[in-house]
Amino acid sequence: MPRPTAAQLAYGSCTVIFSTLAMLLLSQTSSGVGIAIIAVAALALGLLVAMTVPLPRSRVVAAHRPAAEQAEQAEEPVPVAATGSSTSV
Repeated sequence: MPRPTAAQLAYGSCTVIFSTLAMLLLSQTSSGVGIAIIAVAALALGLLVAMTVPLPRSRVVAAHRPAAEQAEQAEEPVPVAATGSSTSV
């Protein structure tokens, strides 16, 4: 399993802190069981947010093409008459 990125840690931590505060203030619970349930729910929500943060994509490096393929795809030379020059061939 890859290590979490800084963005994942930051988003997950902020989610845990703010969701815990919001749930404690909204529920106005003072019992130990209520606080434990809120703490577990906030940790689960923080884990969910941290895992859904998009991971940075690795850059794909193009494979080196053989010289024969590159020569086939090279542009054909343009005739002199088509360039608009005043000299004729």
